[in-house]
Amino acid sequence: MPMKILLFSQPGCLSCELMKVFLEASEVSFEERDISADPAARQEMAEKYDSPSTPTLVIISGDSTEVIRGFEPERLEQILVPTPSAGSAVES
Repeated sequence: MPMKILLFSQPGCLSCELMKVFLEASEVSFEERDISADPAARQEMAEKYDSPSTPTLVIISGDSTEVIRGFEPERLEQILVPTPSAGSAVES
């Protein structure tokens, strides 16, 4: 089952912008939810994902849900950016 990624953000949030740039550069598809324009998104972020602030990234994969609060590039790389397998290395 493919991952579903939700990004809860708001205008004027530098960390939100950094998160979007990181995800786009890593070619990760995500659904952005602006909590300033969507009260239901703000409520979902706070109540369902227990997060008081943006950016909040929610990664849903099968029965597993991981919530990342704030911009943590090292953690994002571990979770979202695939590492090349030993068998796919190209020798020169």
